[in-house]
Amino acid sequence: MKKLFVLLAVFLLPAFSAAQAVHTTLQQEEALLRDWIKTISSDEFGGRKPMTPYEEKTINYMVDQMKALGLKPAFNGSWFQPFKMIATTCKPVGDKFRVKGKKKTELIHKEDMMVWTARATDKVKLPSAEIVFCGFGIDAPEFNWNDFDGIDVKGKIIIAMVNEPGYYNSSLFRGKNMTYYGRWLYKFEQAKRMGAAGCLVLHNTEAAGYGWHVCVNGHIESNLALYDEDTNNSDALAIKGWLHEKGCRKLFAAAGMDFEAALEAAKKPGFKAFSLNLKCDVDMDVEYNIDQTCNVAGMIEGTDLKDECVVFNAHWDHLGIGLPDDRGDSIYNGASDNASAMAALLFAAKKSFEMPVKPRRTLIFLSASSEESGMFGSQYYCEHPAFPMEKTAACINFESVGPAELTHDISVMGGGACELDNYIVEAAAAQGRYVFFKYDNSDGWFFRSDHFNFVKKGVPALVIENGKDIVDPSRPNKYPYKSIYHRPIDEYHDDWDIEGMIANINLMFSMGIRAANSDKAPRWY
Repeated sequence: MKKLFVLLAVFLLPAFSAAQAVHTTLQQEEALLRDWIKTISSDEFGGRKPMTPYEEKTINYMVDQMKALGLKPAFNGSWFQPFKMIATTCKPVGDKFRVKGKKKTELIHKEDMMVWTARATDKVKLPSAEIVFCGFGIDAPEFNWNDFDGIDVKGKIIIAMVNEPGYYNSSLFRGKNMTYYGRWLYKFEQAKRMGAAGCLVLHNTEAAGYGWHVCVNGHIESNLALYDEDTNNSDALAIKGWLHEKGCRKLFAAAGMDFEAALEAAKKPGFKAFSLNLKCDVDMDVEYNIDQTCNVAGMIEGTDLKDECVVFNAHWDHLGIGLPDDRGDSIYNGASDNASAMAALLFAAKKSFEMPVKPRRTLIFLSASSEESGMFGSQYYCEHPAFPMEKTAACINFESVGPAELTHDISVMGGGACELDNYIVEAAAAQGRYVFFKYDNSDGWFFRSDHFNFVKKGVPALVIENGKDIVDPSRPNKYPYKSIYHRPIDEYHDDWDIEGMIANINLMFSMGIRAANSDKAPRWY
């Protein structure tokens, strides 16, 4: 890891800074941000689940705000980019899967497993499906690692551990700096490539970066996926989902095998996947709905480089209405995730429109759908962009930016890969702050938000988090992100500290405007 201590120096201010005319006082800025967050995260918006009645309310609100700020529609005269998705609510018959081996056992729905499908079908049946333990479920030639070497998993259900070997051994892969191989989405993708019928990702709170409640709450109903009209999604995995450790222990006990020994072996080079010699009877009822959801985007047209763009993004969706918590609250308001970022997006749009000099490149203000279910909205946008990906200079992604106390530092993941490094260092210097380049990506955060779909298309992006060096330690954040993540208690409160949030928004805004005005777009190293 490296820490860059940056002294405040006026001469480091980018040339565009003089154009960042702020027409509101700090108090007015704070009031405006609070009002947006409070409104968007209110019960009136029902948790902003895509393809529910609350979607229309949410996207129309964003469009109304963009219009009021002076933006123009970004999609050939339209504010909306519609695309089809499937929403499935899945329930194993009897709330369980029966498993036979040396002994019999059952996997209980929501307790031992959380499963779903993306297929457009009323029923998923896999009689006597064989279960195979595939370690991490990774085939990574560049790391000389192949969990599938020597085994055929076609038509079988595989178990793949979350994360990757480097989490447990710093000499493997990139150590704690997780690669995409550690993401649960990769496990599903690889299982499909290998011809498996299903994939269960073995959950571990520390390795995943979140608890079992996230696995349950995010998939209890309306599991979303992009919909292919040509195939009816028939080529999707029959089942995919999460497996609780106690559920996995049940399976190993039924197989008469050592669970702990298998996990330890899977963490070492040379591991070989093996069958548990178990047969699982999958019988699952499916309710599905195929409907349209929408990305929303406005724009400010550039000048001499107007055929190129910089994308500011903040996904608009959250989890909707789901399981009640111990207070009886079933609305997942998503105030931090992601109403705070939606407010940041609108705030950046306002600041952009108020600049006395237009940016050289066009600015796109995108609010993508369906991030929570797999970043599908940004995936669709990147496949059907308002501007070609090769003409997109950078993606500035706002994600869960508040509440946040003011810090001397700013934490960055994904650093050391592109010229945005210099942009953020100089923008932080202009605020009298320093940058901490974080190389512990053990929870996979770099791959867990919309910017990553842009990165996969070659567009530079960084992940920015609030720092740890608090300016006023007597005022710690009362609502730590991990304590409210994907819970109904992620609600707005008037005592939110957003001083750091405003500083971070301004920093990210500065990065975006610099990318918009530079002679050459930021490049990868």
